[in-house]
Amino acid sequence: MTETNILGHPVLKPKTPVPSDIQVSQDIVKEVGLLDITEVAKEAGITADELYPWGISKAKVSLAVKDRLKDSPDGNYVVVTGINPTPLGEGKSTTTIGLAQALGASLGKKCFACIRQPSQGPTFGIKGGAAGGGYAQVVPMEEFNLHLTGDIHAVTAANNLLAAAIDTRLFHEDSQSDAALFRRLCPNNKDFSPVMKRRLVKLGIDPNKKPNELTEEEQSKFARLDFDKSTITWQRVLDTCDRHLRRVTVGVGPKEKVKPRGTEPGTPKVQHDRETGFDITVASEVMAVLALATDLSDLREKLGAMVVGYSNSKQPITADDLGCGGALTVLMKDALMPTLMQTVERTPVLVHAGPFANIATGNSSIVADELALKLVGKDGFVVTEAGFGADIGMEKFFNIKCRASGLKPKCAVIVATVRALKMHGGGPAVSAGKPLAAEYIEENTELVTKGVANLVKHIQNAKKFGVNVVVAINKFKNDTDAEIEIIRNESLKAGAYDAVMSNHWAEGGAGAANLGIAVQKACETNDESNFKFLYDVELPIQEKVEIISKEIYGADGVDFSETALQQIKQYEEAGFGNLPICIAKTQYSFSCDAAAKGVPTGFRITVREIRSCAGAGFLYPICGDIMTIPGLPTRPGFYDVDINVETGEVIGLF
Repeated sequence: MTETNILGHPVLKPKTPVPSDIQVSQDIVKEVGLLDITEVAKEAGITADELYPWGISKAKVSLAVKDRLKDSPDGNYVVVTGINPTPLGEGKSTTTIGLAQALGASLGKKCFACIRQPSQGPTFGIKGGAAGGGYAQVVPMEEFNLHLTGDIHAVTAANNLLAAAIDTRLFHEDSQSDAALFRRLCPNNKDFSPVMKRRLVKLGIDPNKKPNELTEEEQSKFARLDFDKSTITWQRVLDTCDRHLRRVTVGVGPKEKVKPRGTEPGTPKVQHDRETGFDITVASEVMAVLALATDLSDLREKLGAMVVGYSNSKQPITADDLGCGGALTVLMKDALMPTLMQTVERTPVLVHAGPFANIATGNSSIVADELALKLVGKDGFVVTEAGFGADIGMEKFFNIKCRASGLKPKCAVIVATVRALKMHGGGPAVSAGKPLAAEYIEENTELVTKGVANLVKHIQNAKKFGVNVVVAINKFKNDTDAEIEIIRNESLKAGAYDAVMSNHWAEGGAGAANLGIAVQKACETNDESNFKFLYDVELPIQEKVEIISKEIYGADGVDFSETALQQIKQYEEAGFGNLPICIAKTQYSFSCDAAAKGVPTGFRITVREIRSCAGAGFLYPICGDIMTIPGLPTRPGFYDVDINVETGEVIGLF
């Protein structure tokens, strides 16, 4: 007879040594079996008419859950974040999943994990996937890490439709008179479409008028967007790391030539080209909108309000001005529904959205968290992950995501490893694909003692938001009791509610049971009313950037380039001055210098430019040398990925 856990499912039987992540996933699928996704949904409280299955292992969940349970109390809201990591990662996703398994399969609490969908760029690059690892992961990990239910592809399609609309409009405006543009936009006096009426309202023109009822001046205002091409910030995207697409020239084909508007008859055509570039899909504002939208109506408004550039009269030009807002929403409507999956212990997971944390908000979606909080109920737990170090992912979770959702967390779990703290204490460089130096394999309490300052600073930062802090010391095989005790003692001195060693990678939920108990107690002893933001959004843009830089990073001050100052002026004049701030910086240091480990002092933050995500609802200053599309190393991860053509099993994904 199969031994069962507190949920009535087979008890996890970890193997020693722990196999590769993909082998663990495939063993679970073959030897234990997945719970049919309809049963996962049923146990979580999702009704059949709220579920759209994609095979047996994943399903879309309707936002109707939120309406059905609108009067139900929310569960306990917990965010998992981490210290500044090594390039190898410190197991934040693994800890998120392990903690959820502990709360659910070991402690019997209703619990959801909410995590981002991984980009295929890192999956085939250096970092690998993001399903967790060992016996604390989402399964099947191949389906999780690759196409899932197509949300990232939908973001790519929507983003690139808008990019095509921009270049198409430039092409036609540069070659046609106002009258010709209007005639082609409204052929045969055809009624204005709904998105056109939005533009009429923006221009102060009666939207009930017929096209032939507009004055000549109104027709010109409506038809010509009059881009200042130097202000266009919208780029095309793809979900691949490809450094050669950072700067490209478009419009170089033989058919992309125009006779400039207003020139004399016989004037030769000129090439209609311009320099632009690509971003990785998860850096797109469309992805940020997906993560921050609260329902379909909000998604429509946010997509339509995305600013792609400015006119020569310094007016913001939006997706709705280009006639795209409705079409973008149609492409994104199914992507708005989170994807339900399960862990190796059959506890439920909602996977949704995937913005990077160093160049975007770095958190999964608001709607996934909202659905999960309603489904677990008052005594349940929702464990959501904030990307990269707490200085960026956690800060953005609190100041941007929670501000947009109105949700109030009770506890922040900060993941730390002995390995990373040794690096912050002055240990040798850690690089992907290279063996670890002896300092990381042998006991070295001196390096840990010096490096723990990085963790202490993160604890102090988290407490500024009014949450209880629990430190999760993610166990690696070479860690010693003395090293772990240093981390625990220093965490408690810094004000952490608790600090617990967790071995979920090797043992699953059972290995994180003590962490789960600590988190449960931390939530019980904190009231969500204690939660607070770091700054008032009504403050000037520069002041908000300075507050984050000084309070969270420990900088002495901020230097703004002339370009950034001009952009600040433009944004404040356009009415965007009251948006929260999403700083793009390295994840490897509190400063903008990735090599500055520990807790750097005596440094300043340099803002070289500020981009707007007016639709999503934030501004993002770019600090340091941050690329919005990564490159690939000499030996990318895709070298190890293959398929067994006889069984169809994926090989080498990590």
